[in-house]
Amino acid sequence: MYESLNTEPGVGGCQLEQVEGVPVGESDELLVARAHRGDTGAYAALVRRYQALAYRVAFVVLGDAAESEDAAQEAFIKAYYALPRFRTGAPFRPWLLQIVANQARNRKRASGRRGALTLRASVENSPTGVEDASPSPELGALIEERRQTLLQAVNGLRDEDRAIVGYRYFLELSEADIASALGCPRGTVKSRLSRALAKLRQALAGAGLAEAPGQEVWHG
Repeated sequence: MYESLNTEPGVGGCQLEQVEGVPVGESDELLVARAHRGDTGAYAALVRRYQALAYRVAFVVLGDAAESEDAAQEAFIKAYYALPRFRTGAPFRPWLLQIVANQARNRKRASGRRGALTLRASVENSPTGVEDASPSPELGALIEERRQTLLQAVNGLRDEDRAIVGYRYFLELSEADIASALGCPRGTVKSRLSRALAKLRQALAGAGLAEAPGQEVWHG
């Protein structure tokens, strides 16, 4: 997805397909510390670790694959140059997610477009990483119908409601990660999510899908 971080010297030359000198499984804290000292290979490892999540976080806001990829890449570049201001010992993931979400919102405001979710684009794999057994054709058709009804209801929500539902249930971000992405307290996430789900239930009831969607509908 990202061939380089930028065209600037010392950043663009760091290819993401192969990161040498970075032990597999090295912690974010150690990678950030190395990147802060100018190790672009360490930062490339962080990009590779979070690029899929960053894309999906941007996609929830933008609803467009190309725009989301650009927003995620721009966020990684901004984060790289913001490393001197990053608080030592702080968790990298929520800090990055906030930058990604802000960049996506900025691009959306600039374009004046209203994004729309797609289930498979925002969540490519099941949380366990194990493929579910294929349903029967009849069950598959029913699940697809429910999924489309759910998607239409979610896309009918206001932007802020659609985003928080997408982050929590399509991406399965924690409340802490959502709070970081939205730049608000966790208590605010709880209240916003509760209100958004109430509106979603009302929309689903009107569409004949009053019960809460099952796991197979969220993830397909």
